[in-house]
Amino acid sequence: MKGMSVIVKQISRLMYPSILVLGVYIILHGHLTPGGGFAGGVLIAGAFTLLVLAYGADEVTTARGKWRATLGESIGIFLFWFIAVLGIVQGGYFFLNMVNHGEPLQLFSAGIIPLCNIAIGIEVSAALFAIFITMSVLKLGDKV
Repeated sequence: MKGMSVIVKQISRLMYPSILVLGVYIILHGHLTPGGGFAGGVLIAGAFTLLVLAYGADEVTTARGKWRATLGESIGIFLFWFIAVLGIVQGGYFFLNMVNHGEPLQLFSAGIIPLCNIAIGIEVSAALFAIFITMSVLKLGDKV
């Protein structure tokens, strides 16, 4: 995939940071507003996909790009699992809310839910981008 015209490249370069910041905002404020890790992760994966579509897939579809997406997915799953098991270590319950609660409707008011949203956001964004990379590389009749 070569890339698109100069206009599409410039617009995607201008839109990329805004989409990325919106995805991070939705992940961090998922316990206060609609959204969370999954919705924010989809937006972040969409931002990366926009750049690949605009500039071409030559650099991303290498083994290094696939390896990074797989590593991000593994890190997200491990963080989510680690938060859950840390509850067992702290008090004997899976997913025990061991972080102190703050004031209601504040950013740090939900205990471990923002941490879980961050882990889910990392996993979903990396998984969806890995799916996009795999589908962009494969052609009809190719083997994985």
